[in-house]
Amino acid sequence: MTRITVDVNDEWLDAAKEVLGTDTKVATINAALHAFAVRRQAREIVAAFDQVEMDFSGSADAWRYGGGRDLGSLAEQARDAEAA
Repeated sequence: MTRITVDVNDEWLDAAKEVLGTDTKVATINAALHAFAVRRQAREIVAAFDQVEMDFSGSADAWRYGGGRDLGSLAEQARDAEAA
């Protein structure tokens, strides 16, 4: 652990505390840093999958039990969600 002293905007800290459901300043700052790290990893994973050609045609037949879900638009939906 690194110990630092920083000036933090109290309104932003309170807002983050509410969103993250944390009780202390330390917990809030650590949770916020963790959330950003996880968010970055998620972007990297999506980018890796975006580089791979995916063909979901016929996916409804592959799920057995009388059909399934058509995953044909899954890649497009993921890109749209990332752009939002």
